[in-house]
Amino acid sequence: MEPVRLAVVGAGHLGRIHARLATQLEDAQLVAVVDSNEAARTAVAADTGAEPLEDYRQIIGSVDAAIVATPTVTHRKIAGELLQAGIHTLVEKPIAADVQEADELVAIAQRSGAVLQVGHVERFNPALGRVLPELNEPKFISCTRISGYPFRSTDIGVVCDLMIHDLDVVLSLNRCQVAKVEAMGVAVLGKHEDAANARVTFENGCIVDLTASRLSYRAERSMQVWTPSTFASVDFGMRTTTVVRPSETILQRRFQVERLTPEEQNYYKQHFFEELLVKDAIEGAEGNALLEEQRDLVRSIRSGGSPRVTGSHGRDALALAEQILSAIEHHEWDGRADGRVGPMAALMPAPILRGPHWDLSPSRVDARREAG
Repeated sequence: MEPVRLAVVGAGHLGRIHARLATQLEDAQLVAVVDSNEAARTAVAADTGAEPLEDYRQIIGSVDAAIVATPTVTHRKIAGELLQAGIHTLVEKPIAADVQEADELVAIAQRSGAVLQVGHVERFNPALGRVLPELNEPKFISCTRISGYPFRSTDIGVVCDLMIHDLDVVLSLNRCQVAKVEAMGVAVLGKHEDAANARVTFENGCIVDLTASRLSYRAERSMQVWTPSTFASVDFGMRTTTVVRPSETILQRRFQVERLTPEEQNYYKQHFFEELLVKDAIEGAEGNALLEEQRDLVRSIRSGGSPRVTGSHGRDALALAEQILSAIEHHEWDGRADGRVGPMAALMPAPILRGPHWDLSPSRVDARREAG
């Protein structure tokens, strides 16, 4: 069987990684790398042996699949044309600049019959995979995803840059309608939010707390999940998982703490996570989630099946991200409608004039001061 002919569109930070990993695929061959920047595409081509091309349209007719790792604002145009041409496409997250564009990509893929996969790579993290079968009916989920400022992906804020990974995982665990979204965010280095916190309540009662920041002095990618029968703590960065399961004594409500003798109390203090809430710590596993994501693309092409993260999944994660961004935009920092509103307002003095305050650019603040 001939290998799947693959191209990587975009030779930036993530595109370079995709291209290097693609050379390790067993059933695919990286034949081209595309970027309008000559130095970037030439460097990746030299590293991988792929042909350097300036325009993504040059790959139409000569490849079976493509990985699109370009700025978000270009996803609809590039991925749309490739899908229309019947090229199976893995597009990096977020799937598109907005839900309308995402819906259009999903529709194009359905019409053409091409695979549309979205790069939510944490779904391939072995730390999540180990515990996934036990995470049924989650009732509370807490997510933390923080890092230093990357000086890339500046065309989007931290919600679509980082938090959206957790949104996708949350939706994969809890396929239910959203009932309520509360959020706040702070824009520090540009016009987009650099740190955000959100609480999402689902119609089935599940509550999700999410924190994302690209202004942190430390890095963390973690998720804690509470279900009726299991607690799991997933460290995506270290690829480790800790699971706590109640013993049969606890599940059958036979443990009566108020009747324990002092000696029994001391015993259970020492053996609490061995006999009552039994803890199982699972060490990290080898492997590369991004490479597994690429392999999933190839498997989907070969089998005619769906990838783990479909275009619809990517669309749903983006839709929830947009709800969070809307809540951030309307967050009232002073607790009143005539106070400061929106992510940029957090670092600004209280406004002089009443009214909407989403646009708190220096020129507008100066205009308000002059008006006052």
